[in-house]
Amino acid sequence: MRRAHHRRARAARAAARAAHRERSGHHVHVGGGGVSTAPETVRDTTAERASRLLMDTYARQPVTLVSGSGVWVRDAEGRELLDMVGGIAVNVLGHAHPALRQALQEQAAHLVHTSNLYFTEPQLELAQRLVDSAFESRVFLCNSGTEATEGAIKLARKWGRRERGGATGIVCMEGAFHGRTLGALAATANRRYQESFRPLPAGFTHVRFNDLEALAAAIDDTTCAVMLEPIEGESGVHPLDPGALQRIRALCDERDVLLILDEVQTGMGRTGAWWAHQHDGVAPDIMTTAKGLGGGVPIGAILAAPRADVFEPGDHGSTFGGGPLACAAGVAVMRTIDDERLLENAVLVGDYLSESLTSLAADGMPVDHVRGRGLMLGVGLTRDIASKVTTAALGRGVIVNAPTPRTLRLVPPLILTRDDADEAVRRLRAAFADVEAG
Repeated sequence: MRRAHHRRARAARAAARAAHRERSGHHVHVGGGGVSTAPETVRDTTAERASRLLMDTYARQPVTLVSGSGVWVRDAEGRELLDMVGGIAVNVLGHAHPALRQALQEQAAHLVHTSNLYFTEPQLELAQRLVDSAFESRVFLCNSGTEATEGAIKLARKWGRRERGGATGIVCMEGAFHGRTLGALAATANRRYQESFRPLPAGFTHVRFNDLEALAAAIDDTTCAVMLEPIEGESGVHPLDPGALQRIRALCDERDVLLILDEVQTGMGRTGAWWAHQHDGVAPDIMTTAKGLGGGVPIGAILAAPRADVFEPGDHGSTFGGGPLACAAGVAVMRTIDDERLLENAVLVGDYLSESLTSLAADGMPVDHVRGRGLMLGVGLTRDIASKVTTAALGRGVIVNAPTPRTLRLVPPLILTRDDADEAVRRLRAAFADVEAG
């Protein structure tokens, strides 16, 4: 009886699925390989499946990407799109770079994962490259920028308890984005992101970005660290004022608090130096990185100078952080940035792209100014049309991002050429014209 009941239930579910497929425009084909479904359109099927299977956490564009090469990606309908966002500053070598592909294939043939109870050579080589590229430090490897932020907060608070009379407060900047886990979210001064998840961890104070007087006033005996981004990406690509980072470094030294720099988006050559703080000739006590570090493979890192290097066994950890496959990717990315002189390319092509985007204003386009550094650029618009422009740009075959209603963000692969930049601007010009035409 029980088996018969289960058979009837399975038959009912199968009938319901068939009816759903018919309503959704699917056509069933039976072949030697069994039953498959063919959609009326790839796009409709993808959107329906995503709605049914994935949590509703992203406002996605109606595009399904299936492959990429260099600075171009291809969607499921065969269109080629010029990628000026690079996975939001992640794909620093572009798509399907031979060096990254080879590194992943070779490492996967040997060792994909082992716990951090053992040493692996890729982990040590990546740590060495990170230290050599940055400042005297030791490294903790994790899986993302948010994880790196959480580890940096723990590191600073342990230092404050041990070295600063129990101080645990951290002063952060308005407009910053440090991640979406609870500690990182508390450090991110954005009520829209925070409101549904209160109470958040306490101990975070926020001051206006570039307001050094307010920063000085916010540091007190309960403060263990100041945390900021050299260029705020999510609020619209806003750099620190010239000389501000040097003054912040001096202020932290004077008040005996740590300086934490979030280089998740600005690092890995994005601004034309390995790390954005190097343009100012200063070094932080703690630095976080992720995004471009793996060239698309998930990996993050915390670097701590000797003064702040206070973790002991058991204080922090990660099952997957620093795994051999991700570290092999990181090594390949860093080696290729050196071999192909991509730091220099970020400066040269970034300056060229900035000038080309600025010229759009002279042609009557709704562009006010361009800000940023290297290949991290924000196009300030004259009115709130950024979302419309990104949609129109997609129709013209170029991917850009709108972090705010009046800002377009461009963080393309570091392999971008002048010809690529020209093509991007040409397509953006057409997108602006489409928006202006209504």
